[in-house]
Amino acid sequence: MKVVVTGREGQLARALGACVRNHPGIELVALGRPQLDLEQPAAVAHILAEAKPDIVVNAAAYTAVDRAEAESALAYAVNRDGARAVAEAAWHLGVPLIHISTDYVYGGDKPDPYVESDPTAPLGVYGRSKLAGEQAVRSVHPGALILRTSWVYSPYGQNFVKTMLRLGGERDELRVVDDQTGNPTSALDLADAIFKIAPELLRHRSTPLTLHLAGEGSVSWFGLAAHVFALAAASGQRIPKLVPIPSASYPTPARRPVNSRLDCTRFQARFGLSLPHWEASVDETVSLLL
Repeated sequence: MKVVVTGREGQLARALGACVRNHPGIELVALGRPQLDLEQPAAVAHILAEAKPDIVVNAAAYTAVDRAEAESALAYAVNRDGARAVAEAAWHLGVPLIHISTDYVYGGDKPDPYVESDPTAPLGVYGRSKLAGEQAVRSVHPGALILRTSWVYSPYGQNFVKTMLRLGGERDELRVVDDQTGNPTSALDLADAIFKIAPELLRHRSTPLTLHLAGEGSVSWFGLAAHVFALAAASGQRIPKLVPIPSASYPTPARRPVNSRLDCTRFQARFGLSLPHWEASVDETVSLLL
């Protein structure tokens, strides 16, 4: 089975590359700029056709949440128009598509974890562009699997866990938001799950699904930082003093959901698997980074 993933330099594509050796029988092809640029959607169909995929994973996205407020046209070009081009190409090739989306499609005002049927109400350009991407994907590839995930981290690229470790070695004190809660999700866990469900998607190519897939358990950004630094301290690393603050004390161009928790029950019921608890996966990632 050949899995083709877009967004070659992103966390998920790199995690898929690291995990593929654990899944015999799967060949991974990672596409990205300049070969495949979602800002140039006209070329997408030809490039994907040349790759001859059995299944496509669209992991390419514009993810600069704050910068998106000033670069809305670019965010929509990638997250909506580029996503549509990938989905349309996969549909014409007759292959399943996994499209990666985000918890930021929700408004964050629900007291409980979000389920897939909850109303969407994105707070900023990034979330709105990703929601528009979901709608565009569904309009041209009715059988696509849309996976909403949250708070992704890994040993690759830029993410909260890596940023905390870097800043911990540079600063004596860090102020971290403590009133936003979500499910930290390891890109390595996501990659492993995608490879595990890929054969099932090949058997049922036309089942449209929108599902949540995120790490088990939830925590605030402050709690996540505290866990990372406890691991770092146990390894003899220098750590800063951590100060919890409310979101109001850390203004950003884009508003974030206060509650990003995702209920993944439907994914577990459909595929019979769930991701590990966030603490265990953060432990693994920090160990790799240290």
